[in-house]
Amino acid sequence: MYQIKKLIVCLDHSEMDETLVKFASFIAKINQTKKIYFTNVIRNLQIPKDILKEFPNLVDNMIDERKDQMKEVVEKHFDTKLKTDLAYVVKEGQLSKKILKLAHEKSADMILVGKKTSLVGSGVVAQRLARRASCSLMIIPEDCTDPKVDKLLVPSDFSDYSKDAMEEAIMIAERNGSHVEIICQNVFSVPSGYHLTGKSYEEFAEIMKINAEVNYKKFIRKIDTKNIKIKPVYTVDNNDDPIQDIIEKAEELKVDGIIIGAKGRTAATALFIGSVAERLIQLNDKFPLVVTRPKGKNAGILDYILEI
Repeated sequence: MYQIKKLIVCLDHSEMDETLVKFASFIAKINQTKKIYFTNVIRNLQIPKDILKEFPNLVDNMIDERKDQMKEVVEKHFDTKLKTDLAYVVKEGQLSKKILKLAHEKSADMILVGKKTSLVGSGVVAQRLARRASCSLMIIPEDCTDPKVDKLLVPSDFSDYSKDAMEEAIMIAERNGSHVEIICQNVFSVPSGYHLTGKSYEEFAEIMKINAEVNYKKFIRKIDTKNIKIKPVYTVDNNDDPIQDIIEKAEELKVDGIIIGAKGRTAATALFIGSVAERLIQLNDKFPLVVTRPKGKNAGILDYILEI
């Protein structure tokens, strides 16, 4: 998995900005990030021509003011010891489209965005970015104010995009020291026709678990774990809701973040992030969530989207 060399941080002049700057500083320290673009998007800036004629510097002054506001927050909460080049970008227009375009133009490795619950805002932008971005996405709920990675949960179905997520977790752990713990969670269900085999529900659940254990061993053999300790856990889905199982496991283990792989490894599937990742973005409001995507996988389709 690649390092986060170029990071885009979506600020909106709200209380979340402080948290996002702290996480950006934390990410930069882990990855030795070279460039961070702190970004603010002004929605629907429509000023009558007569006003602009009378005050020709109005828009430029507004943009400068937004940049100064971002700089003030960054100077307070970003680690000045880091040798990271910081840039401030103000755009006007549709938020998700402007962020996608900027990430595409700058060849960003990750987009960092907040998720609000009580503060003004919604999670719609995060979902759009997760579907369409040509890089990974990190979503920070508003109550997560303390960046740390001592314990990470990686939900896995042992697919290629789960491999991306696991490699990202390993890279994070490697850069933070041997104390970091990674938990690989596989959520499996018992097929509805299990009773036709003559087995009880519990017996067939055990059969499914054994199968998952075999698949995990095959999965982990393909990955360079860097001698990082990875603990597999297996969860039977009794309520047909794997998202609840993942969140409950995260709460039980008191993890510091969840890392999940996005679908979209080919052009044909580029706009799909998978139902589990999609619903995690919707329902998770407690844990930092990283949705990994190999850099550039959406690049071709993104050119088309940005023209719509």
